[in-house]
Amino acid sequence: MDYHALIENIPYTQKAIGTDKGLAKIGDAVVNLAYSVAKSIYLTKNNSTNHITRTGDKVNKNILSKALKDADMKSFAKNRANSHDLANTVEAIIAYLWLKEKISIHQLISRLTSNLSGNISHRIKEIDNAAYAFTQVLHSVKQDLPEKEL
Repeated sequence: MDYHALIENIPYTQKAIGTDKGLAKIGDAVVNLAYSVAKSIYLTKNNSTNHITRTGDKVNKNILSKALKDADMKSFAKNRANSHDLANTVEAIIAYLWLKEKISIHQLISRLTSNLSGNISHRIKEIDNAAYAFTQVLHSVKQDLPEKEL
């Protein structure tokens, strides 16, 4: 199937992409899959017992909202957005790029894994460390997104 048909009617603006609820729903699945695999790889590589760790962890909204702010991409979100809205914006952006074939699941997992660091088993530390990884992903895809805000 041609994925491009799913995004043909979306105006090529930051707000249109970042506030599209359908994209956010698709992006939710893509982001959670990629993060779960990346976190599993990271935890497996960084444990002293050589025990394979498989997580089914979903991404906390605070991780994604912090990443959007740190990547200076709040212009993609709706005005007066809360952390849930900002997380949806990241998910919409990732879905858009995936549907445009600008990033693959494999590339997303690889970028997240290579940018994860520190203790991600402790929830508070995970937010900062995973937000950094997502911020790096957002920085790496900015050139594939519109510069036009509206």
